[in-house]
Amino acid sequence: MAGRFNPRTPTRTTVRGGHLHIPTPTQPPRTGTRHYTPPGPLDLGLVMGPLRRGPADPTFRTTPDGSAWRASRTPDGPGTLRVALRDARAEAEAWGPGAEWLLGHLPALLGDADDPEEFAPRHRLVAESARRRPGLRLTRTGLVLESLIPTILEQKVTADEAYRAWRLLVRKYGEPAPGPAHMPDHMYVMPDPGTWARIPSWEWHRAGVDAKRSATILRAARVARRLEEAAALPPEDAAARLHLVPGIGPWTSAETLQRAMGAPDLVTVGDLHLPGIVGYALAGDRTADDAAMLELLAPYAGQRHRATRLILLSGLTPPRRAPRMSPRNIGAL
Repeated sequence: MAGRFNPRTPTRTTVRGGHLHIPTPTQPPRTGTRHYTPPGPLDLGLVMGPLRRGPADPTFRTTPDGSAWRASRTPDGPGTLRVALRDARAEAEAWGPGAEWLLGHLPALLGDADDPEEFAPRHRLVAESARRRPGLRLTRTGLVLESLIPTILEQKVTADEAYRAWRLLVRKYGEPAPGPAHMPDHMYVMPDPGTWARIPSWEWHRAGVDAKRSATILRAARVARRLEEAAALPPEDAAARLHLVPGIGPWTSAETLQRAMGAPDLVTVGDLHLPGIVGYALAGDRTADDAAMLELLAPYAGQRHRATRLILLSGLTPPRRAPRMSPRNIGAL
């Protein structure tokens, strides 16, 4: 089909479709500390893919035995979670002070609160994308700050710039993730709010983060407890709470709460590429703006985020007419 291709270098928008490759298990299964049987098909790469911030994310790893590893800062402290699918059942182990919290939230992380049956495709492309991905469920981490900070880093820069900044800052100011000797190397838990607030200005500069984004992260870190409470609110109220922090707008709140809350209707507005992708996929209109995108997504009310993910996963994007946005390195200035 014209326009269907696999881009050589993923953009921040296309990778947000979120299909992460997790290797097929090659070793005998191990007994985990918790098992979870999903109510339907589950694709671990599709569910957890949006949580990884680039291929070298120090908080996320995959291993050849088919496991996904996440290092998180939970309300109980740092923890590391290993998840793998064995015979349609999820097997999980966790380590660190946050282990019990992570295991208790395993079903939500794997989309237990999400109901794909509520989604009714209205376009052939969306229906075909959904048919090919029966294991797509929307994750719910229950953790706001761990999604908010990397999302702020992604504001108005290329994916590579944002991933580099996240990687450098987490490795320098985070702490080694707790876990067994066989866990992947160089995994880190992101810094706590107090540490984020104490990062000096020159270290933000070295990581390529401009003053506007670093100031937004500092403001968020100072009210971290109130922001974490947003995960228990209705999506509209949660977004309104995030918007009280200067520098956090609809784009940032949607990208954050899609992961933290698994909100199926929180569609991202204010994105440079997404309206054109949705417009092109559903109406052949590569010039669509936010208003046109929302009009096209109106038949999916209540499930607009799922619809946009399926569109992104379809691979149908407008042909490029201009060079890709060039990365900058403000740390070299």
